[in-house]
Amino acid sequence: MKVFRLFSLLDRLRSAGGPVSAEELARALEVSPRTIYRDMATLQAMGAPVRGEAGIGYQMERGYFLPPLSFDEEEMEAIALGMRLVRARGDAPLREAALRVSGKIGAASGDAGGEAALRLPLRAVTRERPRTETANRWLPGLRHAIRRQRMLRIDYVDLGGRESRRRVRPLGLTVFDEVWLLTGWCEERGDFRNFRLDRITAVAETGERARSERGRRFEDYLASL
Repeated sequence: MKVFRLFSLLDRLRSAGGPVSAEELARALEVSPRTIYRDMATLQAMGAPVRGEAGIGYQMERGYFLPPLSFDEEEMEAIALGMRLVRARGDAPLREAALRVSGKIGAASGDAGGEAALRLPLRAVTRERPRTETANRWLPGLRHAIRRQRMLRIDYVDLGGRESRRRVRPLGLTVFDEVWLLTGWCEERGDFRNFRLDRITAVAETGERARSERGRRFEDYLASL
């Protein structure tokens, strides 16, 4: 039982965005904080890259990589469905990346685990349409601009047929059943705006860096919904 708890602790610390308190870990695993303290001491004695600070919590050391742990049935189903959704709705680079990830997960899970993942009765299906092809045209460049924080100039045609040119800080991409949306901070409007990728007619980087500013980030947009 303790071994499974130690693996669960590593999983939670690996996926956490920052330090996690012993009290929070104790609630999640339904044990006492004293048990968490002992488990963390055990992990550190085993050489796990875990550190803790009083009043802050525990976290994984930056720069360390842990080999993948085994996945339970529901985790494997979630991964398989996610990869198949990307392969069904993403552009060519994303589809190829999903294939590579699926192969790595299969290899890490062993022969039996990999074969079982391929046989899971979960599918994601899409129909090729002109709007999908148009969206896929812009996806690689938009993903690159978001990662590299590049300011964009976008030519856009709204649903009313009105054309406009915007300077946009690209923040995030969202896929729906029918369309992809780019969420950005529009410099002309001074506010968040969503752009349907199938209605974009041109995209170019301006050469400027899209600074991350409080109140103009993707998480700020999500918080305003």
